[in-house]
Amino acid sequence: MTDNDSGLERALVRNELAYHQARVLLLVTAVAAGHGHGGKLDGLTKLAKLDFLLRYPALAPEVLERADHSDSRLHLSLDDVAAPTEVEAPMVRYKYGPWDDRYYAVIGALIGRGLLRYAKGRKGSIAVAPTPSGRRLARELSGNPRWHEVSDRCQVIAEASAGMTGNTVKTLIYERLSDLMDRPHRQVIR
Repeated sequence: MTDNDSGLERALVRNELAYHQARVLLLVTAVAAGHGHGGKLDGLTKLAKLDFLLRYPALAPEVLERADHSDSRLHLSLDDVAAPTEVEAPMVRYKYGPWDDRYYAVIGALIGRGLLRYAKGRKGSIAVAPTPSGRRLARELSGNPRWHEVSDRCQVIAEASAGMTGNTVKTLIYERLSDLMDRPHRQVIR
């Protein structure tokens, strides 16, 4: 590998991490602002499951009763509904459901940059909440055409999951998407 190749690879990794950080910041901010979430996103399980629904938006109405395929904020095309697992950023099937190895690094980076902070979670869980700087950046991202659809989807998912624990969302995913979850561990969900 040449120096140019390794430099390009580092740049691609940085861009990918920035993409995941922006998406997670928008999701945490939407959930924290929504009624029924206590001003935070409570637990890594909840983050992973809601992020799964954000990354596979055509599946959100299948799992969350208060979400609807016809909600224009989901920005679903007929192709999205017909092929709900053909997404830009697929996830991996793990023992406890969809997950992404990057969550710890993404959350750590957002906290290190002062965009999220740790908050008291339920029964020893880790909760995160946006800081004023995080809310300000989330507002800016929401106004950017590249992030507008993601921001809208975050709002739908936050509203539809109000009052639910991460375990509740996980259980609903397993019940309502059983065919999709019935696959070997560490397999990409496509």
